[in-house]
Amino acid sequence: MSGEKDLEQLKKEAAAKAKAAALAKKKAMEQAGSGAGKSEAVEESDDLAKKKAAAAAKAKAAALAKKKAMAEAEGGPSSEGTSGETDDLQKKKAAAVAKAKAAAAAKRKAMAETEGGPSSEGTSGEADDLAKKKAAAVAKAKAAAAAKRKAMEQAEGGPASEADDLAKKKAAAVAKAKAAAAAKRKAMEQAEGGPAIEGVSGEADDLAKKKAAAVAKAKAAAAAKKKAAELGGSDAGDDAKAKAVAAAKAKAAAAAKAKAAAAGKGDSGAKTSEPKQPSPNQVYLDKYVKIITEHLGENVLEDFYINNLSKDVPTIVVGRSAYYKIAEFLKYNESLGFDYLSELHGTDFETHMEIYVHLYSYKNRQSVAMKVKLDREAPEIESLQPLWAGADWAECEAYDLLGIQFTGHPNLHRIMLGEDWVGHPLRRDYEPYDVEV
Repeated sequence: MSGEKDLEQLKKEAAAKAKAAALAKKKAMEQAGSGAGKSEAVEESDDLAKKKAAAAAKAKAAALAKKKAMAEAEGGPSSEGTSGETDDLQKKKAAAVAKAKAAAAAKRKAMAETEGGPSSEGTSGEADDLAKKKAAAVAKAKAAAAAKRKAMEQAEGGPASEADDLAKKKAAAVAKAKAAAAAKRKAMEQAEGGPAIEGVSGEADDLAKKKAAAVAKAKAAAAAKKKAAELGGSDAGDDAKAKAVAAAKAKAAAAAKAKAAAAGKGDSGAKTSEPKQPSPNQVYLDKYVKIITEHLGENVLEDFYINNLSKDVPTIVVGRSAYYKIAEFLKYNESLGFDYLSELHGTDFETHMEIYVHLYSYKNRQSVAMKVKLDREAPEIESLQPLWAGADWAECEAYDLLGIQFTGHPNLHRIMLGEDWVGHPLRRDYEPYDVEV
């Protein structure tokens, strides 16, 4: 029985110490108030709980040791009875402690759910008050720690995890895209002088997408080209460059062709819409043709027209047999009076040769061009030197370079090449006799 008395004494002493500690802790929490005082009370309550657990463990160990010593000293049935009573007492104590812990845990959970609300009126002991205050202090400390952690994250500007980083980056990208789209719409509205319609905005977005796709394709092509050049060496790089140059040239040619076609269409449209104005020299050509045909006949002229490529010069094409007669008529007719020969030259057209003569009238201040076709195999025509002295050197030049014979010329000779020169350099089939020259 003395062992039971000692155990009861130890329990009473532990309970008294716990009550004293709880009273001291309650008083300290009341004095400290909220904030840091509550957190210190939580720490003190944790220390008190640890001390209580250590005291209970020591009491249990002492009781067990004492019980064992008494059992060994007394022995017999009485010791067995005492041992049985002690075991029953220990079981009852353990059950009571378990119930108390379960009740305290349930109460703490209820207080945590109500976030530190006022304690119910049915609490009967200081242990219950202490448990409530501890739970409230723990809840407040957790809330303060969470708030502090959130404030630190916002101040540092860094999310707590990679998922937060990704979410923030996505949000930033979306915001930038929206801002760019808004700026683009605003610019289009300002340019058009009114709010942009939804279709225009859609077209702008499509254009932006197409540009982005084109840039991506260009980058991919450049990367592929670089890789191919690295794998294939310099030859592959040269081939790629040559292909790129050829493609660029083809594109440029196509663009030029399209531009020319568009310009041609524009010109044709202009021509159809606005009829071409007649040349101011048309009246002079009509005058020359009328006078020539009236005096020499209609068969002497093979053709006549305004040469638009040569300052709209009135041009007549005469027959081989009427060449000298028409030239003489152009000089001595009073209405025409072409007293000056400004140019005479020959041309090889491969199928035939041609003499071109340009005449000018100082009296009428007007000009005319006369052409005549010659047989290429035997080019021969009358000389105009008897009519215009200026034809002397011009006919010698045509003889020297083309081999045209001018009958009636007083001194037809080569004026550029020597008399022993073989061939005529302005003929299309000319081949040098001495290739080294």
